Amino acid sequence: MKKMKVFVLAASTAILSLGAVATASADQALATQRGCMACHQLDTKVVGPAYKEVAAKYKGQDGAVDMLSAKVKAGGKDTWGPIPMPPNAHVSDEDIKTIVAWILTL
Repeated sequence: MKKMKVFVLAASTAILSLGAVATASADQALATQRGCMACHQLDTKVVGPAYKEVAAKYKGQDGAVDMLSAKVKAGGKDTWGPIPMPPNAHVSDEDIKTIVAWILTL
């Protein structure tokens, strides 16, 4: 009986973990589809900062998703260096918020 409980617990944990991975993969795929990954990567600065750097900078800040979503939509400059981020008016507000929320989980 104890082995069965351990097995069920382990299986449940694995299923939940796969769900989190699938969601992260879907969010990264969305970022790729919307062109974000052309200038950003998870761990490495390309044209723009690495997403993990962004997550670390804004970790725990109230309103970070809304503030960063507005910056992504409008574009900006001088936050991460001299190269400006172009506006992303062609990306829906919902997609931007999904991508930004994912980045902040990294």
